[in-house]
Amino acid sequence: MITDHKVFKKLAALALDDFRNKPTSITLGQQEASSILWTSADGHCKIGIWECQPGHFTADRSAAGEYCHIIKGKATVTKVDGDNPREIEAGDLLVLPQGWKGEWIIHEHMRKLFVIDASPNL
Repeated sequence: MITDHKVFKKLAALALDDFRNKPTSITLGQQEASSILWTSADGHCKIGIWECQPGHFTADRSAAGEYCHIIKGKATVTKVDGDNPREIEAGDLLVLPQGWKGEWIIHEHMRKLFVIDASPNL
């Protein structure tokens, strides 16, 4: 069996699904949009593009780790206990290991490439 490769170009301009309310937002009216680009055959790994308007929301990575390459925008990401805030912006890579919980404050409209890894622990 031959496995093919994929190429996704111009990620900064790639069309996304429609914006809708962010379910975990603390900021009234904050919206997000995304598009899944690729899913592994076993469904454990997903790669996509996500955008979010400025505001504040919670995030829970209990079930899967996430790796985020920031394409545009600025944010502060903080663990749930308020410890270890990190400023991120275009060009940065953010690693949220499985089990991480915290909050995001989007300062400037953000777009990121994300990889969600829900591989079972071996």
